[in-house]
Amino acid sequence: MNKQDLISKIKQLDGISPDERAYLINLVNTKKKYGLVWEDKPEDFEEQLRDNLPVLKEVKEKAIINGVDNPNHILIEGDNLHALTALTFTHEGKIDVIYIDPPYNTGNKDFKYNDSFVDKEDSYRHSKWLSFMDKRLRIAKRLLSENGVIFISIDDNEQAQLKMLCDEIFQEDNFIANFLWEKTSTPPALSKKVRKKSEYVLCFERIRDNSNYSQGLVDGGDVPLLNSGNNEAILEFPANSIIFKIPDGLYTENGQRKVQIIEELVVENGYNKNVIKLKGNFKWQQSMLEKEVVLGTTFIIKTNFFSIRFQRDISNLKTKTPSNILNSESSIGTNESAKKEIEELVTNDYFDYPKPVSLIAFLLKLKAFNNPTILDFFAGSGTTLHATMALNEEDGGNRQCILVTNNENNICEEVTYERNKRVIKGFTNTKGVKIEGLKNNNLRYFKSEFIPSSKTEQNKRLLTQASTELICIKEDCYQDITEKDGFNRLHCGIFTNGIGKYLVVVYHSRQINTVCEDLVQFIKGLETTEKVKLYAFSPEKETLLEDFYEVQDKIDAVPLPEAIYNAYRATFRILRLDKKPIAIIDTEIDALEESENTLFDNQDEE
Repeated sequence: MNKQDLISKIKQLDGISPDERAYLINLVNTKKKYGLVWEDKPEDFEEQLRDNLPVLKEVKEKAIINGVDNPNHILIEGDNLHALTALTFTHEGKIDVIYIDPPYNTGNKDFKYNDSFVDKEDSYRHSKWLSFMDKRLRIAKRLLSENGVIFISIDDNEQAQLKMLCDEIFQEDNFIANFLWEKTSTPPALSKKVRKKSEYVLCFERIRDNSNYSQGLVDGGDVPLLNSGNNEAILEFPANSIIFKIPDGLYTENGQRKVQIIEELVVENGYNKNVIKLKGNFKWQQSMLEKEVVLGTTFIIKTNFFSIRFQRDISNLKTKTPSNILNSESSIGTNESAKKEIEELVTNDYFDYPKPVSLIAFLLKLKAFNNPTILDFFAGSGTTLHATMALNEEDGGNRQCILVTNNENNICEEVTYERNKRVIKGFTNTKGVKIEGLKNNNLRYFKSEFIPSSKTEQNKRLLTQASTELICIKEDCYQDITEKDGFNRLHCGIFTNGIGKYLVVVYHSRQINTVCEDLVQFIKGLETTEKVKLYAFSPEKETLLEDFYEVQDKIDAVPLPEAIYNAYRATFRILRLDKKPIAIIDTEIDALEESENTLFDNQDEE
């Protein structure tokens, strides 16, 4: 039977309540022939979006700014459903890598639904978790770029359900792997059945492509720099010129190596952090070494014997396809090493089973991207940002990371933010050793706020005004030069990234015509090869272009607030907020939904 015919018959049934009628219609709409089925449980954070639109407000006193050339990492304090909704306006199709570590739903106070912990006796335990994850993963899919990839940590409690859910959302053909991560080297000795050492990392691509994953270089293709028949010589190697396949740390001469270390050597992120002098039976003299360095020759030390090797053409270096087993053989740490990492930086009373930086860094490097944008919307202690900044330091990259977490028990402020603040600024560890900061990074802190969703004229003006920080995030332009250039901040905002990009936001005011005229002259005088991003309170793009017709060739024009409404409208359809609440189904509410003030007015239902 046709679904619409069946729904029509249900609507004509007598003797049932509105709740019963709505329930039956919902069953028809959600019936599957195959797949994961669960009882959808309404969520307070979701219902809040029926009447409110999320925006982001920067906490400027928490900003850590080290230069315009550095990536602007973003930390958002708030519920991740609200933050993800806001990100659909700023980052739809722009996220290259997502890593998340959601609650595992163990029943041991690790998962809250509507402000209550879900325990093992809850008969809707799995349904609540699936409802929670389904909404967030569907929005996450919208954020992924066409060749984007998502990694999700999970354990046995929900692994099977998560795989089926992701098969439905991301499509089974886009499944890449179910990695097995060795989470501990000391599993519980008192386990009566199985001593569990591993958890899972599920991996899907947005659209599966033919790119190769890599966990580094394979052995071979390089040749020794040592020759026992040559006289001993001392060679000086520049910082970051040697790849080390031994653990990071401080190395000094021990008299047992084929190559002597003349001065202390610091290995960090797999490279020599400092200039080093080595003594051995080398094939080359210093002048030859310096020429090879200029030509891009690669130097490699694989063992503690320091038998240095070289390879002239790095393009011939072969990469190693990763195993689905993630453990110490790939230099990946455990929960225990992760706890030590956090405790070196901040007091940790909240995270018993954190993920190590090495695990996240390994995953972020698996698929090759040019300076990817990375998202973690279950940010916890902030390991994903720490790993991102460590990778930038390692290879000179410009990756950007976005973190989202709530501030329950002040976690966002006292752990997530404080940890990464110290990573950037530097800190003294528990042994009293001063650790240099990763200063080539900026960090900006935002909180989620709300504007009423009804489309009254007043709310449209409020949303346009309150969307400034969202637009700054979208365009990566934060430096406010409004008043410096003689404009009133109540009428407009003018921003730059400091390296040639400009953003203009025009608000509603009685002087809007004069403001636009003055902005036309301002834009005329700008010397920039990139078009000015212009967002303005306007009913449509054509009207906006008429106001700025003299500089049409120098601007990209976007009318507000309709651009935000459009982004949120699509997201709310994913959440089925365009539908009536299940318990409400009468003509009065139907009429209300079709009124001119709703977000879905004059829109076809999907």
